[in-house]
Amino acid sequence: MITILGWFLFYTICISFTLFVFANFFEWGLHRYVMHKRVKGFEYPFKKHAMVHHQIFKADETYHLINMKDKETIPMAWWNGPALIIVGFLMSLPFSFLFHTNLIWWDALVIFTGYYGAYEYLHMCMHLPKRRRLEFSRAFRLINGHHLLHHRYQGKNFNVVCPLADFCMGTLILRSKIKFPQATGPSVPDVQPVLKKLPEASVVKQRKKIVFLELP
Repeated sequence: MITILGWFLFYTICISFTLFVFANFFEWGLHRYVMHKRVKGFEYPFKKHAMVHHQIFKADETYHLINMKDKETIPMAWWNGPALIIVGFLMSLPFSFLFHTNLIWWDALVIFTGYYGAYEYLHMCMHLPKRRRLEFSRAFRLINGHHLLHHRYQGKNFNVVCPLADFCMGTLILRSKIKFPQATGPSVPDVQPVLKKLPEASVVKQRKKIVFLELP
């Protein structure tokens, strides 16, 4: 009995992890190729996200909500969640039939619903901070800095929940390439470029050159 239960739990964990990874890459692809690029005949996501959300929320102090009237532009439309969950569910059905188990599509409903909920909640915490307990965690600060850089470089850091797909697909950046006026706050990390310190010998040599040039 214990062995059967153990195998069932192991099987469920493996399926859940696989579905989470799939959802992560699905988020990355949707964000990059649909929300940041015009799709002929289906420009709604691009207009709502790239042309509205990113025009209001940038990487400076406007990264955090300033005008309450813009609050409705943070989450997706109410129907987007059910639509995305159904799409994910339908994509899991062939695998359920292939492996002759209902566990996959049941698990898909749970994972995709949870993933979408996490996306929306984290995204709201990022743009509308309220000193929630989550906002003071190291994990949130890291993913918040990740998303802040996306608002600076819209071709990078497409993941919101977990930067796994960004890492695998080569769109991950950890710091800005150049210095810029970024948003600040207790849950916002410093994403400015790290300035390399010159060795002491180089500094002395530079000073000598300056003194030499200043001589009449």
